[in-house]
Amino acid sequence: MAYSFVAFGEVLWDLLPSGRVLGGAPFNFACRVASVGDRGVMISRVGEDDLGREALEVMGTLGMETACIQRDGRRPTGTVPVSLDAAGVPVFTIIPNVAYDFIEPTVEALAAVAGADCFCFGTLAQRGPVSAATFGRLLGSFRGTVRLLDLNLRRDCWTPASIRSSIDSSDVLKLNDGEAATIAPLYGLEAVPLAELPRALFERTRLSHVVVTLGPGGAFAVARS
Repeated sequence: MAYSFVAFGEVLWDLLPSGRVLGGAPFNFACRVASVGDRGVMISRVGEDDLGREALEVMGTLGMETACIQRDGRRPTGTVPVSLDAAGVPVFTIIPNVAYDFIEPTVEALAAVAGADCFCFGTLAQRGPVSAATFGRLLGSFRGTVRLLDLNLRRDCWTPASIRSSIDSSDVLKLNDGEAATIAPLYGLEAVPLAELPRALFERTRLSHVVVTLGPGGAFAVARS
């Protein structure tokens, strides 16, 4: 039985030192879902430019549905220049006012979310009022089982309010250890050790699962008992 997964947010090009790569956390999720035989639908917006056309071609090659990828004639496809700091850690420069900041609540998008088993989203595409309002409409139309939040915090692209509202609307939270340190004070949990943070969040939210990635250290997951 194939399940239907819908992801909302950014489709963008990471401009790496080695060349550009199509990405975005929600896009990566939908792509992986489609690769294992389930239905992966991406709701986003790209420009009517060469990068937008190439993004659609890549998505088609990957077997992804593109009916919910909107085209924007006024704004460019999202790009993120990526450099490496002295320690080899990627530094992302998020370009503002690009196509995915203006995602609209189209009939196709609302229908896709209403029929989905899982709705995946992050915080980056909520940085602008247009896409944030669309996200609220889509979340309200979801009738499935799992709301999955890939927190994916990027500098100057989130607020404490957007983090709290996103977590409080989710069933499954995926974040890294650095993001865990950021959100802990929002719930009065700054003194709680990382290993104990998921269970502390269960006491303050509706979350059923928390997944924490640790870079080279791997990851761990905790389910509400």
